[in-house]
Amino acid sequence: MLKEIDKDIWVADAPFKYLGLSVGTRMTVVRLANGELAVISPIQIDNATSLELDKLGTVSHIIAPNLYHYLFASDFKTLYPKALFWATPALKVKKPELPIDRIINSDTDSFLKELQYVLFDELKTIDFNGFNLLNEWVFFHPKSRTLILTDAAFNFNDSYPLITQFAARVIGAYNNFSPSLLEKFATTKKGKVKLAVQKILDWDFERVIMAHGSIIESEGKQKFKSGYESFLGQSL
Repeated sequence: MLKEIDKDIWVADAPFKYLGLSVGTRMTVVRLANGELAVISPIQIDNATSLELDKLGTVSHIIAPNLYHYLFASDFKTLYPKALFWATPALKVKKPELPIDRIINSDTDSFLKELQYVLFDELKTIDFNGFNLLNEWVFFHPKSRTLILTDAAFNFNDSYPLITQFAARVIGAYNNFSPSLLEKFATTKKGKVKLAVQKILDWDFERVIMAHGSIIESEGKQKFKSGYESFLGQSL
């Protein structure tokens, strides 16, 4: 079921297990001025969700934002064959069989210029460089002042099962919005992470949506900054 977060932006949560832990997963939907919908980090779609989406607009962009959140993108592409399937460069290499239409790559005349033009600058994106094992791109919806992450940070709380809470404490992601130990393992160049974070902090956001954990509704920018200062071990 879609939940309206703000004007022209919705999320849908779904059950998901990772290493046996119930961590859930979240899809974000942004409606553009022309009525098109951009779906970020697609979840498994059912008839009810499809009907809700069709009432909101036309699914025109299906975005797999990193190397791991692509599992249900093909199902969306099958249901909405005219939609453009966007993927990160490394995902194209990892899964060449996926029906990818466009590559998210600011180094070419592709995603950053093309999509910002198509979306009338309604959805900005940055390569979260340094997390090489994730190859993640993050997004910003200026209209609602919302930062959209996938696996770049978690935020688990007591709404999750006890075993998930315990695991979240171990990796530093329980009631603590910040990168976890998993991100530390995925980081090869903290200098690049710092540069990406500084670019993200130039955006004027209040809310933060992530794929796993509770949404940050207020003071998101300060919490994001603090979390990454702890992660990097330096001020930003």
